[in-house]
Amino acid sequence: MFANKLNYRIINITALLLLLYIGTTSIGVWWGILTKILSIMAPFIVGFVFAYAFLPMVKWLQKKGFRKFLAVTIVVLSLVLIAGGLLAITLPMIYDQLSLLVKMISEVLENVGQKFDVNLGSFEIKITDYLNDALKSIGTFASSTTFELISKSIDFFTRFIVGFVGFVYFLADMDKIRRATKELLLSMNRRCYDYFRCLDIEIGNYLKGLGIFMVIQLLEYSFLFFIVGHPNWLILGILASVTTIIPYFGGLITNIIAIIMASVVSPTLVFLTVVICLIFPQVDGYLISPKVYGKTNNVNPLITIMVVSIGGTVAGMVGIVVALPCYLLIRTTYHFFKNDLKKGVHIVKKSI
Repeated sequence: MFANKLNYRIINITALLLLLYIGTTSIGVWWGILTKILSIMAPFIVGFVFAYAFLPMVKWLQKKGFRKFLAVTIVVLSLVLIAGGLLAITLPMIYDQLSLLVKMISEVLENVGQKFDVNLGSFEIKITDYLNDALKSIGTFASSTTFELISKSIDFFTRFIVGFVGFVYFLADMDKIRRATKELLLSMNRRCYDYFRCLDIEIGNYLKGLGIFMVIQLLEYSFLFFIVGHPNWLILGILASVTTIIPYFGGLITNIIAIIMASVVSPTLVFLTVVICLIFPQVDGYLISPKVYGKTNNVNPLITIMVVSIGGTVAGMVGIVVALPCYLLIRTTYHFFKNDLKKGVHIVKKSI
């Protein structure tokens, strides 16, 4: 009996080692397949995430007495009108401010070179060339007929349309999806359902808080830089909003750009910009952010920086963006199964 048991363990260990060997030796193939699948599924994933994030708005309208179809239509049309309106208003201003940005960077480099007697000629030319090329690309985007640009544009708009259609359908059917998922999980195990419900609450709070915080950042910093007379107030407001998805580092990048651009205009603007960059991130971090995200999504700043750094090292920009949500999932999983883990460790210690 002992021999049979020993053989059974040896067979299991051998099979496990064989699977690990096959997995590690063919990791490049599996990674390529996974990347291809993710590339194909990306528009649907993005559409589902947006539908998941905007479902509370549909629920709120339904509570106000709107039928579901009408509530979904209002949410979708509102998003289209807001996005279209913002693009129509901001694109000409962004183009003008980018033109000014090119000139200001040249002036900054020239001033640095003169003050510190450093020859920045080639460096200055490269930076201005890159910015001028970007500016020309924006200005000639509609009239460009190069095959590469057209193919990339078609690919982008195809993915955008697929993602948008997916978003509409997911938003309309999200209740059915959630019901079916709930029934499936309950049929498997009640504890399994409770676990996924905790994940749902945690990620729901994060996405809701992120959306609200991005809007606040856009309005807050656009207004602040506008009233102090910063020439790039709109770009800085948009940067502050978009870089919110990169905790700490995103705001730091926006602040550095704001101060550098202000240094070309006047010492007074530099002082006012530094005041904004020093005071209002503290207001955001200690007052606004806790109010928006609530206690459930509060994360220690040091842990946030470590998580973002690891995400960037492992998966680049995508890793930076998804690092904090992944950490929240791991943290929720640990807290949910903490007692089970402790019991398992206790049993292992006893057996040893």
